[in-house]
Amino acid sequence: MSTLFLRTLREDPSDAEVPSHRLLVRAGYIRRAAPGGFTWLPLGWIVYRKVEAIVRAEMDAAGFQEVHFPALLPREPYEATGRWTEYGPNLFRLKDRRDNDFLLAPTHEEMFTLVVKDLFSSYRDLPVSIYQIQTKYRDEARPRAGLLRGREFVMKDSYSFDVNDDGLRESYRRHREAYIRTFDRLGLPYVIVSAMSGAMGGSASEEFLAPLEVGEDTFVRCTACDYAANTEAVRVAAPDIAAATAGPSRVVDTPGTPTIDSLVDHLNGDADLTRSDRQWAASDTLKNVIIKLVHPDGRVEPLAIGVPGDREVDMKRVEAQVSPAEPAPFGDADFANYPMLAKGYIGPGSLGLNSASGIRYLVDPRVVANSAWVTGADRAGHHVVDLVCGRDFTPDGLIEAAEVRDGDPCPECGAPMESARGIEIGHIFQLGRKYAEALDLKVLDADGELVTVTMGSYGIGVSRAVAAIAETSHDDAGLIWPRAVSPADVHLVIAGKEGGPQRPAAEVLAAELEAAGMSVLFDDREGVSPGVRFKDAELIGVPTIVVVGRGIDDGLVEVKDRRSGERSDVAIGEVVAHLRSLVSA
Repeated sequence: MSTLFLRTLREDPSDAEVPSHRLLVRAGYIRRAAPGGFTWLPLGWIVYRKVEAIVRAEMDAAGFQEVHFPALLPREPYEATGRWTEYGPNLFRLKDRRDNDFLLAPTHEEMFTLVVKDLFSSYRDLPVSIYQIQTKYRDEARPRAGLLRGREFVMKDSYSFDVNDDGLRESYRRHREAYIRTFDRLGLPYVIVSAMSGAMGGSASEEFLAPLEVGEDTFVRCTACDYAANTEAVRVAAPDIAAATAGPSRVVDTPGTPTIDSLVDHLNGDADLTRSDRQWAASDTLKNVIIKLVHPDGRVEPLAIGVPGDREVDMKRVEAQVSPAEPAPFGDADFANYPMLAKGYIGPGSLGLNSASGIRYLVDPRVVANSAWVTGADRAGHHVVDLVCGRDFTPDGLIEAAEVRDGDPCPECGAPMESARGIEIGHIFQLGRKYAEALDLKVLDADGELVTVTMGSYGIGVSRAVAAIAETSHDDAGLIWPRAVSPADVHLVIAGKEGGPQRPAAEVLAAELEAAGMSVLFDDREGVSPGVRFKDAELIGVPTIVVVGRGIDDGLVEVKDRRSGERSDVAIGEVVAHLRSLVSA
């Protein structure tokens, strides 16, 4: 450590929001280079390369073959698939000296597709799965959380190519199993959840999430069965309503009721509106929320979303449903352009949400045919009672946009679900033929007919995995690396006065450990107190700390387990064998 390019910090960086960012900077693993961009320092680069090596080893063991594409790519392939526009402001665009358009790749589906098209033409060449570990670029509006959400990051992305859907399902299974082995080896806890494919497109999709409160993804899992899903992908079971039982719809006077709570209070307080069976509840009301969709080509479209009044509209769920468009609030200026909309009293009646207004009306799956609702009458201070879906109004379609709550029934078994937060560390999905069709990737099948190849896409955030491991493996004192990715096997600390027997004994021990095949981070710094050395050892997080201190007079050294905190004195003559057994365990 006397010559290592390293500075540990006692204070947290001012921009650090999560433990991994704070500790990786303080322990000397990374340094901020620009918003969303980081420099890997020697210790950090060792950890990163170990993570990368595990990912590569499992990909190779599964029979997938490594390639490497440039990060600087031409516009034309992305134009052909529509993603030059669809990616919007998240794409880094640039021109060369000849005014040709290029981009810094956020992902490489197009390039994988084109290279297979260039080289393969027969079903005999398939199936094939190829992968790369490459830097990606996305112009995040708000890069944050250190390595967890940056503008430059490293991913392992692999793609499978099959003649038919049965082959795709097999390739998907093989990748899924390889991911399980990878994350097990990395020492990362994970949950596999159903997910949305997002801007990539495709059908079946699953995320590997590290369950952590600092995660940006919310997922739910059933308390009885093995169902788990990102909240963006949760599907609501529609209620079974045989026939409409409500009487004719009627408009009622409801002054001063622009909110659901005020409406429910009014309904229960008006003798002419009270129910005979029970009190009115927020779930009896239909809340209609207007947003606008900003499409990649700049077009702005209003959209009305109807959800039960006891639910809020979850904008992250909406975003997943309407991608590549981006949802945005519908402001006062927007309402001014649609005078038929009575703010606070919007309903699906003739004055509001219909084809004449130019506003699409999508509803929650709970709003089924024959269900009766209380909703806005498109007139201030008025609502409609007993408005029946399918009889009195017909929405344009369904949208999974309502918030998902703890206790909601599992769509598989009906038992209550619970929610948690997580960090996405991997994503696998069946792309199908979207990119193959756009780029005309076809092969001759066994009958000599041209068929479109079907694809799968599989990603692991390699640089993000370093941060995720740090998030799951630390305490108040610092990092605690799993042995598989630790920057060293042993952190050797001298704790004694200069000129004492500790330094020569530690130098001999360091050489013996290296000769025995163990990597050693040796704190041989002079003029540094034992207290500082101990703090740095805990901050840096090597799983085994060996202290050569006063016990050396009795032929003993102290071995400390960084995770459990357990300490034991080991005879100097036995310590190499003892440590070898720990490292190989």
